[in-house]
Amino acid sequence: MCGVNEREAEWVTFIFGDEQPARLDKYLVTCLPELSRSRIQNLIKDGQVAVNTLAPHKAGQMLEKGATVQVNIPPPQPSQLIPEAIPLDILFENNDLMVVNKPAGMVVHPAAGHSSGTLVHAALAHSPEMEGIGGEQRPGVVHRLDKNTSGLILLAKNDLTHRFLQDQFRTRKIQKTYLALVDGHPPTPSGRIEAPVGRDTRSRNKMAVVTSEKGRQAVSEYRTLASYPAHTLLEVHPITGRTHQIRLHLAYLGCPVTGDTVYGHRQASFPIKRHFLHAARLQVQLRGETAPRTFEAPLPPELQNIIDILNLGVKK
Repeated sequence: MCGVNEREAEWVTFIFGDEQPARLDKYLVTCLPELSRSRIQNLIKDGQVAVNTLAPHKAGQMLEKGATVQVNIPPPQPSQLIPEAIPLDILFENNDLMVVNKPAGMVVHPAAGHSSGTLVHAALAHSPEMEGIGGEQRPGVVHRLDKNTSGLILLAKNDLTHRFLQDQFRTRKIQKTYLALVDGHPPTPSGRIEAPVGRDTRSRNKMAVVTSEKGRQAVSEYRTLASYPAHTLLEVHPITGRTHQIRLHLAYLGCPVTGDTVYGHRQASFPIKRHFLHAARLQVQLRGETAPRTFEAPLPPELQNIIDILNLGVKK
């Protein structure tokens, strides 16, 4: 139970009134639902939380009935990112979030070698209020798509929505559907791939299928939509969300994503400057709504053109 006693300057005071002891960080999550647990843990670490006027020794410190908890919530730090007026294909937008159809070739957030021209730079120009939401270098980012993967991506516009969406990803309530054209054919028309993913010890920029002790659980499901002489069009559902998971899992299956020169063939089987992987459908619960929403993004022209060529060959 969160009893707000008073607010002094930027400090908010709560009185812990439960009979059963509770962890400090978990208690504050219930008192401050607009903040994520990781944000609260960072506030504790940075000395922005006091228990009975003393700094807690850890985020998991147990609270007893009657404990006074004070929290100083600093405003979002001004970002050093410079907004860039890059056109965005926004499929849906409200006060909480944006659903963007990201083109291939655009990096989601600033990283080594990509200090400008990212989706975040474009989003900040469109919605300046996103500044500081979820982190200075990744404002609004809830999940990611690889640079050369196109399709649907969510951007949160406030801390409460950022946490709301993160919780849905964490509990695997958000359903994601990808379209992937692969070289060759999977061993079965549909299936489930369970193969742990971890960092490739030979190349730190790549991921690899590893033992369960060295990686994290990764699960993908797929089904065949169309079969061609040398290719297969698949619908893929990632159950978990590991880095490069779909590309790695399909390569592990023996049918790498067409155009993926990292995990597949060095020479692409079609003359495209990207891999054929597209986030086509996303089902998510929006704040204040009872039924989940489904958003869809059609294949971009360069990928649809390949399917048209393949279909033409089949008809012949």
